[in-house]
Amino acid sequence: MQFSSINWFKFAAPQRFYFLAGQITPWCGALALVLTVIGLYVGMFLAPVDAQQGDAYRIIFIHVPSAWMSMVIYLAMAFWAAMGLIFNARLGAMLASALAPSGALMTFIALWTGALWGKPTWGTWWVWDARLTSELVLLFLYIGFMSLHAAIDDPRRADRAAALLALVGAVNVPIIYFSVTWWNTLHQGASISFSKGVTIATPMLLGMLVMALAFWAYAIAIALARLRVVILEREQHAQWARAELGTV
Repeated sequence: MQFSSINWFKFAAPQRFYFLAGQITPWCGALALVLTVIGLYVGMFLAPVDAQQGDAYRIIFIHVPSAWMSMVIYLAMAFWAAMGLIFNARLGAMLASALAPSGALMTFIALWTGALWGKPTWGTWWVWDARLTSELVLLFLYIGFMSLHAAIDDPRRADRAAALLALVGAVNVPIIYFSVTWWNTLHQGASISFSKGVTIATPMLLGMLVMALAFWAYAIAIALARLRVVILEREQHAQWARAELGTV
């Protein structure tokens, strides 16, 4: 069977995607574990000591990937929320709901590790810096999305209301990314960019990229596992869902 001949649209049905997610989740979880071990080993033991920050900089191997993922997951959440809103796709709305907690967690980790890094670097835990403030706004958007969805009893109405909030909040993502370019901030500029290339040592870059892949794999595994729970909750009236829940 050729790759192009596979009918991917058949997985738009929650029932079919439920079983597909069950097959993908353990592989992504195992990959996340392996990549985390490799990434932390490279970052903690192989990467050199920074000339200015010493060993304090090593928190970037957690901070930077979590910051990247906080933005990527929000865009993915907004995309699937839009698919649910525009095309009335149930699975899209379910995916958005499943992604939100992971995005909130990544944003919290980014803010927390940023504070730990900021203390020895800037001499303070927090400043109302453009990058930090917009990242905090992102956390509030995640919390708002989940809170709004939980506050409305009708799932379809909740999907539509939360989708609108997600789409409006998506404007904050480019603000986070370009904040260090648009305004004078304490936050350092990007170490990896298309215009300036790579400005860090190869072992540092390798450790950061491996950890970013680990965070990707973790986010996919957790989101799919959560999605399976959401699907069962939404489809509990169906016979196959009742069979999975053991209520038949």
